[in-house]
Amino acid sequence: MTPPPSTDTWGIEALWERLLPLLPGLSIEVAERLGSTNATLVDRLRQAGRGARDGRGHAPRAEDLEPALLVAVEQTQGRGRLGRHWQSAAGASLTFSLSRVLERADWSGLSLAVGVALAEALDPAGRHLALKWPNDLWLRPAPGESGAGRKLGGILIEAIGLGDHRVAVIGIGLNVRAVPGAEGSAHLSELSTDWTAPRALAAVMPAVAEALHRFEAHGFAAFEAAYAERDLLRDQPVTTTDPACPEGVATGVGADGALQLQTPDGQRHRVISGEVSVRPAARAA
Repeated sequence: MTPPPSTDTWGIEALWERLLPLLPGLSIEVAERLGSTNATLVDRLRQAGRGARDGRGHAPRAEDLEPALLVAVEQTQGRGRLGRHWQSAAGASLTFSLSRVLERADWSGLSLAVGVALAEALDPAGRHLALKWPNDLWLRPAPGESGAGRKLGGILIEAIGLGDHRVAVIGIGLNVRAVPGAEGSAHLSELSTDWTAPRALAAVMPAVAEALHRFEAHGFAAFEAAYAERDLLRDQPVTTTDPACPEGVATGVGADGALQLQTPDGQRHRVISGEVSVRPAARAA
């Protein structure tokens, strides 16, 4: 396979060469404007699946299973978890999605593992970035700043069946500079004015690719300790949309990625990622 055309601003050829040992067969595409990088890759995979069924038997082509990285300079219909809209703007945001076959049967905690990879790549010392279960990257409050912090990025993972394989489509959105319409959010330029979207992509993609190898081999257990060090909710009162446990104190995340809560009556409760929203109670107002 030949490397993709060089894109000087993004350094795509150098990134491709760096990622290829971790993601054999990788293709990289930078689109000037897209509705959603996740939706685009999901649609392509579904079309490949239909083609396998309708015209080539039930087995997808080998190239359909190869990893693909899609970056949008401007994303107009970005989606977060629970269908929420993700605000982004050209130059102020990094929005991209990676599709990769994951042969591991249990994907529990995958979004948390990806979050650990992002946080460690952007803030190796662990002073500034925290992780909010199950898929958000937050900037810790500055000294004297009230509240739990502010959201800086998010992760959206979708699973697509392709023949006998499951493909993970991992969408990531990061605020690089202040985004119009997203007042109250954090951005990387608060850590350093040197951050740009291309620089952030070069920093996080190798970490994400390596994390997927570790996750495939060991699951979330390989990331549990690192996640605990950045757990925004640990020991904090929270409210949830889970009718079985509307409020409690977060006591950490288990080896399967489930959020563990202690309710006001002393009962233990587990919240799994899905259609449940969890927020710091003290900041709910």
